[in-house]
Amino acid sequence: MAIFIGPQRLRLRAFTALLGTLAAGLLASGCAQLAAPPYAADYEALDRLEATRPAMVAVAKVQPTDPNDSVNSLSLRRARLLSPSGTFSQYLEDALMRDLAEISAYDPKAPTRIAATLRVNELDLGVINGTGRMDVEVTVTRAAAERLRKTYRAEIAFDSSYANIVAVPAGQAAYPRLVRALLRKVYADAQFIAAIAP
Repeated sequence: MAIFIGPQRLRLRAFTALLGTLAAGLLASGCAQLAAPPYAADYEALDRLEATRPAMVAVAKVQPTDPNDSVNSLSLRRARLLSPSGTFSQYLEDALMRDLAEISAYDPKAPTRIAATLRVNELDLGVINGTGRMDVEVTVTRAAAERLRKTYRAEIAFDSSYANIVAVPAGQAAYPRLVRALLRKVYADAQFIAAIAP
């Protein structure tokens, strides 16, 4: 039985194939620059943090601010992952401020202040499985008195591939998950909760 495909469907298939070829060419040429997707909050973690009734807190500028620092540079094989916030330190700062604002606990003038330093920021696409790791030192002060200084680590795994056309978008999509995993650990830590308590 013969199957006939109309000219519109043929053109659509040709266009889709062309897009795939162009994307693969970009990745292979090493000139691809991809933006990390926007951060999305873990609302279960935020609900639990809100239930502890934290004090209002301010957020200091997350360090390092230098865009040339190694933690602010991420490569996905031959592609470069860029932060939509300018740096990955700023990406983390924006995520933290949004989360605290979501539970009505953010006040830039509050005496309780959270400062953070991004120590490790890595994505490895692997061959079959990809991994991500983030280490962040968090300091909480109130009226210049230190209440907490602790380093938190988050690690994630995701499906990857030998093929760049599969692995690179997978790594790109994984970045917000890595930030979410890190902040989930911070919000669940009893010492952090005590440090930002009224």
